Amino acid sequence: MLKERARAVAYWVWTMDLLLTTAAFLAAWAIRSHLGPRILPGLFPTELYPLRLYLGLLPLVLGIWTLLLVTRETYTSRRTVSLATEAWHVAQVVGMGTLALAASGWLLRLDFVSRPFLGLFALLNLGLLLAEKLILRTVARGVRTRGYNYRKLIIVGLNMRSEEVARIIEEHPHWGFHLMGFVAPNGDRPETFAGRPVLGCADDLPDILQQEVVDEVFFILSRRQLDEFEDEVLLCSELGIRARVALYFPNLKARALREELEGIPLLTFTTTPGAPFPLFIKSLVDRLVSFIGLVLLSPLLLAIAIAVWFTSKGPVLFAQERCGLNGRRFKLFKFRTMRHDAADRREEVAHLNRVNGPAFKAEHDPRVTRVGRLLRRTSLDELPQLANILRGDMSLVGPRPPIPEEVARYERWQRRRLSMKPGLTGLWQVSGRAAIDDFNHWIRLDLAYIDQWSLWLDLKILFKTIPAVLSGKG
Repeated sequence: MLKERARAVAYWVWTMDLLLTTAAFLAAWAIRSHLGPRILPGLFPTELYPLRLYLGLLPLVLGIWTLLLVTRETYTSRRTVSLATEAWHVAQVVGMGTLALAASGWLLRLDFVSRPFLGLFALLNLGLLLAEKLILRTVARGVRTRGYNYRKLIIVGLNMRSEEVARIIEEHPHWGFHLMGFVAPNGDRPETFAGRPVLGCADDLPDILQQEVVDEVFFILSRRQLDEFEDEVLLCSELGIRARVALYFPNLKARALREELEGIPLLTFTTTPGAPFPLFIKSLVDRLVSFIGLVLLSPLLLAIAIAVWFTSKGPVLFAQERCGLNGRRFKLFKFRTMRHDAADRREEVAHLNRVNGPAFKAEHDPRVTRVGRLLRRTSLDELPQLANILRGDMSLVGPRPPIPEEVARYERWQRRRLSMKPGLTGLWQVSGRAAIDDFNHWIRLDLAYIDQWSLWLDLKILFKTIPAVLSGKG
């Protein structure tokens, strides 16, 4: 009954979304065609083409929006989804839909589709859809808080994680979950746990599920305990009761993702970002920016190459084996800033290292050439790494790629910095890189970047990199 009600609600919300999109489309035409020329004749000097032309475009708009709304999971349960996440999904639908509509107009040579009209339509559509989601969320949460439209659930397992889940549910009554109680593994069991009754043990669960009204069961168990409840998980499937399984690993700090391999369900644990669309955008921006950078900076690259070649012996480029994503080896390119025999003289300058770890960093390294010192101060020696980014070995933003000898000396917890593609710049570079001599501090900054990664964080780091480079610090 609840599933049928949820589907009915989803159909109504979908209908409302399309009606609001239609209203935004018509309102954009009216504002641009009639209101705009009267209020802002300088910006909108003429009226648009007749409405009948735009009405012929409306079915295409509704088709694009329907596809995007469904693929962005707008009609799945939003009980535990934050307002910011839902707003971001709506913004993605409107943004991608507007781009698709503009591309369709260009491909079909629809000259009457103007950019001001598309801009107005996108703004109106975004505003109406966000207002709708806010109203629906407010009404739904108010109804659930008053005890209506709730789902009755049982938590199977008595441990710290099941207690935490119970507490979270109690703190969010607007989610609409009513916790009936707990079910313990077979053996001795308490009467209550975390302030809720213990309804029985593993052997009692089949009777509980068939005699009581239960909508969902949360199995929060260790790996060994899961075997004990295997039949009960299958029973939930037979009874049409939603079963959620959370394996309890007390010391595991990782995100769990549900995936499929040709129909085979997989539970994936990862400490790295797993959102495919933002990661795709990151990769796309990397390739695009690196290609444009190599083209636009080619005169500067040529000038630096000539300066390096004329002022010291040896090759113009310094190629060194580095460790990339998950330890993959690749050749990193830089303009050579040291004497050609720098590697042979490494032991002579070992005492200058001021980093307490496997990395090497010397403030006044005598092996650095005069041109090399200027290139390092301005970070221009790093520019050839745009080719590494274009090849896919590196990213614009990420942890710096270490050499294999350094990685061989890592402690186990430090190796997680290899779980994201290395970058041209990163969090430690814009956090006072010249003053950071503690290697563990470097690692923690890289791990903080991995744990907090977002496109917005990459953008902030890129903007902070500019003054860090111009100031010559580090």
